[in-house]
Amino acid sequence: MEVLRTCVLRRNACTAACFWRSKAVQKLSFRKISTTSPRNTVMPAWVIDKYGKNEVLRFTQNMMLPIIHYPNEVIIKVHAASVNPIDVNMRSGYGVTALNMKRDPLHIKREGDEFPLTLGRDVSGVVMECGLDVKYFKPGDEVSHKPKSLTHTQAASLPYVALTAWSAINKVGGLNHKNCTGKRVLILGASGGVGTFAIQIMKAWNAHVTAVCSQDASELVRKLGADDVIDYKSGSVEEQLKSLKLFDFILDNVGGSTEMWALNFLKKWSGATYVTLVTPFLLNMDQLGIADGMLQTGVTVGTKTLKHFWQGVHYRWAFFMPSGPCLDEIAELVDAGKIRPVIEQTFPFSQVPEAFLKVERGHARGKTVINVI
Repeated sequence: MEVLRTCVLRRNACTAACFWRSKAVQKLSFRKISTTSPRNTVMPAWVIDKYGKNEVLRFTQNMMLPIIHYPNEVIIKVHAASVNPIDVNMRSGYGVTALNMKRDPLHIKREGDEFPLTLGRDVSGVVMECGLDVKYFKPGDEVSHKPKSLTHTQAASLPYVALTAWSAINKVGGLNHKNCTGKRVLILGASGGVGTFAIQIMKAWNAHVTAVCSQDASELVRKLGADDVIDYKSGSVEEQLKSLKLFDFILDNVGGSTEMWALNFLKKWSGATYVTLVTPFLLNMDQLGIADGMLQTGVTVGTKTLKHFWQGVHYRWAFFMPSGPCLDEIAELVDAGKIRPVIEQTFPFSQVPEAFLKVERGHARGKTVINVI
C-alpha cells in the first residue's frame, strides 16, 4: 500500500489495485519512455520484505513516489482499496513463481528482487498524471470511470470480485442478459465478495438463484435476490439439494469436496455448466515449476473436462480477467440500481494488518475495504 502509484490503464483493461495511494497497471511491449521527472519525495506505504504470516507487513514512510515509465501509464491518487483472499495468500508466497515470471520473463533479476513488495487487487481513486499514449483517461478522471452513484469506498470493493464473477458467468459460462431468463443457477459460497456479486448479476439477468451459505448470512443473500437459500451448517448440502430441481449453471467458490458431488445436480445433455474458481493452476507452478506446473494443470483440467463431457455436462475453470468494457457494463448496472456493493467492514490505512487478518479468518459477508484518504 502506498500513497501514490503508477498504473498502466487501457480502454480494454481494468486497473489492478494495490494498497498504494497511487499506482501503475502494466501493458506489455512498450519501449521504456519516461514522461515524468524523477521525484526525490517519499510517501507512506505498507510493504512486505519477505513472504510469510501477517507479521511480514511493514509500514514505511520512505517509499519513493512513482513516476511514469511507459507512454500508456497513469499515476493515480488512491482513495480506497479492498483486500481479497488472494492478497492474503500472496502475502504467504502463493503464486510467486508465475508472478516473478511476469515481472522478469528473462530471469535477469535475482531471487528476492521483487521486495519490498506491495499487495492488492482493487482500487478507486483519481488520475493525477497520464502518459503520452493515454487517450481514455485524463487528469482528474475517477478510475476506472467510477459509477457516479458510488463513493470511492464502495467503488473499491467491486473491480476484482466483479470481474472474477463476470469471467466465470459470462466469459466461461456463456451466460448473459439475453439467454439467462429462467435459468436455474446454484452458487456455492454465496456470501463472500464474488458470491454476493454473482447473485446480483444473475438476478439482474432474470435467473432463478439458489445460494449456499451459513444461516447467519441467509438474510443478506435473500436481500440480494436469492430465491432459495441452503444452510450448509444445518446438514449435508448434497442431501438438501436433492429436494430441488436440477440446475443449468453452478458457480463454485468453495472447491474441495464440493466438486465430487456438485456436477450431479446439473441437467444432463442440456448444455449445463459447472464453473469453479478454486483451481490448482498457480499452486502447481509454485510446487512443480513453470513448465511442469503448466503441464500438470493442462492434464488435470483436460481429464476432468473430458470425463464430465461424456456424462453430459460441461466442467470449466475460471479466473479473474481484466476488462475495461466489462467494468463499464458493471458501472451501468450499478448506476441503474441493479447491483450494489456489499461491504462487511472498513479499516483506516493505519490498520492494514488488521484488515488482512479479518480476511484471513474467512466466512466473509461481502468485502473488506481500506480507506486510504
